[in-house]
Amino acid sequence: MSGPNGDPELIADDGIIEDEDDFNEEEYAAINSMLDQINSCLDNLEERNDALNGQLHELLESNRQARQDFRAQLNKKQPEEQKPPPSEK
Repeated sequence: MSGPNGDPELIADDGIIEDEDDFNEEEYAAINSMLDQINSCLDNLEERNDALNGQLHELLESNRQARQDFRAQLNKKQPEEQKPPPSEK
């Protein structure tokens, strides 16, 4: 027979579902150690991401300031270029 989703019904006697944990203390310790290592790696990645994000914001602000300075220089030069040449007497 199949379950409500069309999946076969699992019976504990089939050996697929067991109520007892087959893990011993050494296996739990090994899994715990691996999880600690993964957590350390994720913390390291998060720190690097934060540092890169800070550097990116500094770069964006620097570029924004450079664009503003460049526009100010262009705007200062444009009125001088638009002035008519001095008239000859």
